[in-house]
Amino acid sequence: HVQLVESGGGSVQAGESLNLSCSISGHTRSNYCMGWFRQRPGHEREGVAAIRPRYGSTYYTDSVKGRFTISRDAAKNTLYLQMDSLNPEDTAMYYCAAARVSWAPLPLSVQTYNYWGQGTQVTVS
Repeated sequence: HVQLVESGGGSVQAGESLNLSCSISGHTRSNYCMGWFRQRPGHEREGVAAIRPRYGSTYYTDSVKGRFTISRDAAKNTLYLQMDSLNPEDTAMYYCAAARVSWAPLPLSVQTYNYWGQGTQVTVS
């Protein structure tokens, strides 16, 4: 089993930055696909960013390209999401997710992931 714990959310003004962290523990591998998702009230959970460490590749939804950066520190067992130039449309609960494979055809799809954290709230005003 894998445990994921997010932190780093908060309330910020438009234009400011936040850096989310996801602590990873349990039976997982550092080269497995991981992602960040968000869910806004009244909306479905959507993929924001994903990383395939084994292949050195990252993926972003269009609305965050150039503003968000996903990274993984294998030594610290931590996944990060650096969020810059935040705007009110970024307000959501953000979730960390882990897959059981190192490669997946749809890295930003909810169905790709097997493990989820409890989420951390990001509010931009």
